[in-house]
Amino acid sequence: MFVNEVNDVKIYNLSAGKSVPDWLTDRRKRSQLMKKVDSRRQIELIQDFDMPGVCTSIRMSPDQQYILATGTYKPRVKCFEVSNLSIKFERCFDAEVTTFEVISDDYSKMVFLQCDRYVEIHAAHGRHYRLRIPRFGRDMKYHKPSCDMFIVGVGRDIFRLNLERGQFLQPLETDGSCLNACEVNPEHHLLVAGTKEGTVEAWDPRTKQRCSTLDVAMKLPGVKEFPSVTALKFRNGLHMGVGTASGHVLIYDIRAKQPLLVKNHLNRLPIKRLAFNPAQNAVYSLDEATLKLWDEQTGKQIAYVESTSSFNDFCTIPDTGMFFVAQEDVKMMTYYVPAMGPAPRWCSFLDNLTEEIESEVVENVYDDYQFVTAKELAELGMEHLVGSNLLKGYMHGYFMDARLYNKAKAVVEPFAFDRFRKDKVRQEIESERKSRLQIESKLPKVNKELALKIMDEQANPSNSAKQRNVPSLLEDSRFKAMFENADFEVNKSAEEYRLLAPVLNRLDKSKAKELKKRVEVAHVAELHADEAQQREESDNDEDLFGFEKSDGETKDDSGDEASSDDDDRREYVKEMKQAYKQVKRQREEEEELEEDEPQRDEISDIAKRPLTNGHSQQPTTNGNRFTLTPLDQHQGSSLLQQRIKKASLQDRVKVMSQLEGQVTNVGRSLGNRQMTFEVNKQKKSQFHAKKREAEMKKHREERRSIVRPIKSLRLKKVNFK
Repeated sequence: MFVNEVNDVKIYNLSAGKSVPDWLTDRRKRSQLMKKVDSRRQIELIQDFDMPGVCTSIRMSPDQQYILATGTYKPRVKCFEVSNLSIKFERCFDAEVTTFEVISDDYSKMVFLQCDRYVEIHAAHGRHYRLRIPRFGRDMKYHKPSCDMFIVGVGRDIFRLNLERGQFLQPLETDGSCLNACEVNPEHHLLVAGTKEGTVEAWDPRTKQRCSTLDVAMKLPGVKEFPSVTALKFRNGLHMGVGTASGHVLIYDIRAKQPLLVKNHLNRLPIKRLAFNPAQNAVYSLDEATLKLWDEQTGKQIAYVESTSSFNDFCTIPDTGMFFVAQEDVKMMTYYVPAMGPAPRWCSFLDNLTEEIESEVVENVYDDYQFVTAKELAELGMEHLVGSNLLKGYMHGYFMDARLYNKAKAVVEPFAFDRFRKDKVRQEIESERKSRLQIESKLPKVNKELALKIMDEQANPSNSAKQRNVPSLLEDSRFKAMFENADFEVNKSAEEYRLLAPVLNRLDKSKAKELKKRVEVAHVAELHADEAQQREESDNDEDLFGFEKSDGETKDDSGDEASSDDDDRREYVKEMKQAYKQVKRQREEEEELEEDEPQRDEISDIAKRPLTNGHSQQPTTNGNRFTLTPLDQHQGSSLLQQRIKKASLQDRVKVMSQLEGQVTNVGRSLGNRQMTFEVNKQKKSQFHAKKREAEMKKHREERRSIVRPIKSLRLKKVNFK
């Protein structure tokens, strides 16, 4: 159970709790729930109160003994009996259900409107009859006195299906192009329908005539388009609530055309459903993101419920504070608000429990499982487990047992815990230790440069008073660890930082340039003021020269500013290219080193192998040169041949491919022979490529200096006669 408090109103989420992975079997799930203390304290008000995928709509039977909900996949309806707090039956459909109505006191008579233009009529035993309507339906309501089912949807007609006679009657033709919602007043049985054009039409089912038309869209303030009517609900015989696609709710007295109250959800999302609580004078309004509870008279918000996934529908239990929410998730949410009324009779124990419940934070992670990415899995050396039962693929990584993860972590990093413990002890000692010399230092230990930048920006006199009053990041407790923990220190040698360095440098240059411009403007203003004062003292009105620039000078200044902006842009592009080239070059060097390591190891292993006569001889490396220094001058020519003969064929081919054609005579004083080889075969090609690039760059610069600019060319007027 999760408790949320909004405006001193407590909202109890009876469906909240730590979730169990879906891939576990039912037996494992039960054992997991029995092991955890938090799970044992969790309240499961109604057993198996969920859907396989998504719940689309939910209703309460008129006798308040059954909860009916529809969802997918497969399309189905579930009926829960509140006296047993468990499911009573479940039925599947051929298509998804758009909406449904319970036309009896219990579940024995129900009508389902499906998305494939079919209407299914169900009895207590199951499906009774199935028929098709002329157009796609969006909403329907049952008129008890005449046994007519009114169905609205795509098109202007309100279809009338008489359930007593079992036939369609003459439809009612409206002025709207499309109908989204309809409602029947429970007292005087007036039928209202909401149109796409933002109007509400009222019809009398007795005379089959239109009574009036209410224009809702014209009464909305600050709305540029005409929002359609998406939800309708009667509070009693006179008051009605209207929800629009723009996120507004209007309360009307049906005797007047002006709304009593206009409530804005501020989400710009269509209102999906409305409900009234007459005992508390409260209105429930639902959109995709939130369910809001607000006062009917003033419009003041009482409480709200935010969605973790999109809301689809909700239903309230009359004269109680409990309501159910259908959402785009497996769970159907159950909420209880004591301020809106008592708990229902079938779960009256909630009133006693809510007095003892305290607020707690619910974790949405699996405690017994650890999520690891593919890179972390490679670091642990457990890539061979991919595809086995020990790893469960999820998003961009895998779930694995936390105990297995801890064991692998201990093997890979055996001293990680010791380091962590020493760091903790050191931090505790440093926090408790007091320096004998109390020096007030404003700069933190970590990220000093960032702190200096923040302090300079805060102390900048050019900032407005509003910006100076904003609290600094150094004083904000949320960013405290960034200036104390060494793990958050900015790493300037990182690849991401080097790619961003030109952008940061340009920002710093633009700030410095702006500051310089402001200083120059202030200086010019001071000079102008001094000159004006001198002219006033000398009373010489003839010499009024130099205060305003001529048109030519203004054009020159604008041209200079444009040219300086172009130069800055070129410098910025140049810096960005250099940064990318450096990062690319470093990557290539690292890849080359990784490729050459096994080859160097193989050559060194072959050269270090002992000879048959007990002597050993090692080659010396100097840069890219590989030189043999034999112990005996006369045996130098045959030592390499003896090693090659003793080596395997694979090693012999690799060594000869490295040393082929590189043997030269050097004389007897320093040895008999000397061999050289190239570590990287691509160096020549890279050298030629760089040389070619430098030549092309020089050629482009020469061409740029020779070609005349286009600005120097002027078009002459030619008169054609």
